[in-house]
Amino acid sequence: QVQLVESGGGLVQAGGSLRLSCAASGRTGTYAMGWFRQAPGKAREFVATVNWNGGSTYYADSVKGRFTVSRDNAKNTVYLQMNSLKPEDTAVYYCAAATRPGLMPSMAGYAYWGQGTQVTVSS
Repeated sequence: QVQLVESGGGLVQAGGSLRLSCAASGRTGTYAMGWFRQAPGKAREFVATVNWNGGSTYYADSVKGRFTVSRDNAKNTVYLQMNSLKPEDTAVYYCAAATRPGLMPSMAGYAYWGQGTQVTVSS
């Protein structure tokens, strides 16, 4: 069984930065990991994914060039560095563990989800 706990969310002004962390218990070192977000009244959407060893990453167009996903398998932790934040980045951010090692931009590929952490960007 895999459990995921996100942290690092908060309130930040536009243009600022935050780093989210996702601590995993259980065996996630051989699976891709992903970050998703859900704004009020909107569907959950893909943000970023990293493959099993951190060697490959993939981003949604809306965050490309501003966000960076990484992982430290020795610490069972995945990170999302968010720079140049915009008010439209405001959402609950979720960490997820996939069932395969390669990049996974689709929600359908994820079996485990964290409880989410709120990110609010003020203008």
